[in-house]
Amino acid sequence: MAELEVGKRCEVQHCQQLDFLPFVCDGCSGTYCLEHRSKDIHGCSGVCLRKEPVKSEGTSSYKCTYKSCKTKELVPVICSYCEKHFCLGHRHQSDHDCEKQEVPKSRLVVTQQVVKETVATNAVPLKKGRKGAKNNATAAKVALMKLKLHAVGDKSIPQNERVYFQVYLPKGNKEKSRSMFFCSKWSIGKMVDNAASLLNLRNDNNILASKKLRLCHSESGSVLPMGHTLELWITSTDCPLNNGGTIILEYLDNDCVTLESTNSYME
Repeated sequence: MAELEVGKRCEVQHCQQLDFLPFVCDGCSGTYCLEHRSKDIHGCSGVCLRKEPVKSEGTSSYKCTYKSCKTKELVPVICSYCEKHFCLGHRHQSDHDCEKQEVPKSRLVVTQQVVKETVATNAVPLKKGRKGAKNNATAAKVALMKLKLHAVGDKSIPQNERVYFQVYLPKGNKEKSRSMFFCSKWSIGKMVDNAASLLNLRNDNNILASKKLRLCHSESGSVLPMGHTLELWITSTDCPLNNGGTIILEYLDNDCVTLESTNSYME
């Protein structure tokens, strides 16, 4: 079974990045990632033309209506939202401060909400007596100092971007866990690849029919989406990942979204 993709892929041919919250260009209506959302970067050529323009009396040119712009065009360029005429330089909604343009929610706010819904949907019921998120955060701070003494990771990561975890390894591995650090800017997918490389773990994530190496939340058991960033889960207000806390690596089927039990890893 193919992996479930959340979001859409960037339409730039050499990119094809899966973006959780893709940008839709208001010029060419294409779907792009954060890096290629700029019209200049993805080479936007979208121009909204009207077949029946309103010509200025006594002239065959069309003057831009944006503020004090005096540019004229030989063909009509009409905004499909506010229905006003603009020059090519002001044809996009963002270029002429379109009165019909909707202000999108902050990407962080929207993504945080999705993280919360993901945890709520996939969470494994916790046994009584388990520590809450607040107590876990305190315990993680105490454990952080111990982790730093033996943690392995990419030494090129700046100190202020390092996040430390006790990583529980897949069942059947000779070692039960290892102390590791990752970059807060990395995606979950890059964390998995980095851990597999440093710990010499089998990584068949590029083979469709094989079980995939996945990173799981040690509290809820939820499989962390590969496209999410570590920073997103650290700042989450619902079941966050704590610097100095624990995470689980395990081989799972493509359609698996949560571990059946997290207790067996901690015992």
